[in-house]
Amino acid sequence: MNYQSFLESKRHTISDAGIAVMPEVVHPKLFDWQRDIVLWSLKKGQSAIFADCGLGKTPMQLEWARLVSRNQDKPVLILAPLAVAPQTVREAEKFGIEVQRTAGEVTGRILVTNYEKLHHFHPSDFSGVVCDESSILKSFDGTRRTQITEFMRRVPYRLLCTATAAPNDYIELGTSSECLGELGYTDMLGRFFTHDNTVAFRRSGNGTDWRFKGHAEEAFWRWVCSWARALRKPSDIGYDDNGFILPKLTEIETIVKARSKRPDLLFDIMAVGFHEEREVTRRTIEERCEIAASKVNNTGQPAVVWCHLNDEADTMVKMCPDAEQVSGSDSDESKESKFEAFRYGKLRVLVIKPKIGAYGLNWQHCAHVVYFVSHSYEQYYQAVRRCWRFGQTRPVTVDIIRTEAQERVMQNLKRKSEAADRMFLDLVNYMNNSMRANGHREFNERMEVAKWL
Repeated sequence: MNYQSFLESKRHTISDAGIAVMPEVVHPKLFDWQRDIVLWSLKKGQSAIFADCGLGKTPMQLEWARLVSRNQDKPVLILAPLAVAPQTVREAEKFGIEVQRTAGEVTGRILVTNYEKLHHFHPSDFSGVVCDESSILKSFDGTRRTQITEFMRRVPYRLLCTATAAPNDYIELGTSSECLGELGYTDMLGRFFTHDNTVAFRRSGNGTDWRFKGHAEEAFWRWVCSWARALRKPSDIGYDDNGFILPKLTEIETIVKARSKRPDLLFDIMAVGFHEEREVTRRTIEERCEIAASKVNNTGQPAVVWCHLNDEADTMVKMCPDAEQVSGSDSDESKESKFEAFRYGKLRVLVIKPKIGAYGLNWQHCAHVVYFVSHSYEQYYQAVRRCWRFGQTRPVTVDIIRTEAQERVMQNLKRKSEAADRMFLDLVNYMNNSMRANGHREFNERMEVAKWL
């Protein structure tokens, strides 16, 4: 091995281990940039598509599944959140692709099922697996996430699709890497990051701060770009944005004054810490729901109201005569029935929690969102993007409802939003430095070595 080969062996990238197909075999209904992403993903074998809502992740994953199944002469399994599976089947019909929804039977070339039904399947029955809305993986408990990761790593061809792979924290990309069989989560941290309690780079939940090692930031993004493609609009990978320009989004922040105060205070002040935030949230349910109801009642237009507490949702249904709630206690069939009723205009106002229906559903018919504020940027982003997505023809209004004491929560949400924008910009910039979208020809990367060499 010469020295150049030695340097190449140290690069943190994934080599191609997939299928090379001619561009003309890709479905002609795909846009050019969608076709090129599918070709790249097939060539990689194990990859991720981080494309924004409405950019056609479903058609891309369906075409990927069709070509993998045809090449390997073996079925492909698509895993999707609840209620997204029937939407996937409808989308496949538009492209003339046969997809069967299943709860455990392997009877077709392309199968789609809910994440919760994965235990009914065996990886040896499939040539490929697709995780639709794969960012949902980090929402599962450790057992479920491990089950999905182990299933995927035993299937040769793997594809992850999501708009929010790591909403505002780079290290969350480790979950995607682990599913694809690349660096494990802990290995990724050890290779690219180090502890640093002096920087605002916090991973939610464990109180551990991480920052890039001094030499590792460019290497990290180059590694991510070796197995992922990211875009918020076609121009991010060199194509025209014609037809993919979103209508205006108006975010209106309404501050609700509490009727009662905390027993130990003369007047309400900004809540600090989880317990104070929880207390003010519960104490102001009636006030916040009254404002939310006033936003959607008597408009005659579809609206979706995003709550976080059962009491909030129950109160909203009482205050909105034509609203209906999707709750966690509903059966899967009941949830899907309500989603379908809302989608087709049979239900005007839908009341729901983000953890139940914020992923993957297309509600471009609705241009009004009401959101009770929380710390989760991903939940907020996904909730808004059910309506404000490519294919939406009207300006979208988002009414954000909060109390005076929830100022800290709102500040945190804005901070996370800015962090998410910075992360996505970094990813797109490094990606554009390592590949050429026009004609799908990749750059030959230059290896940086010490100046004395």
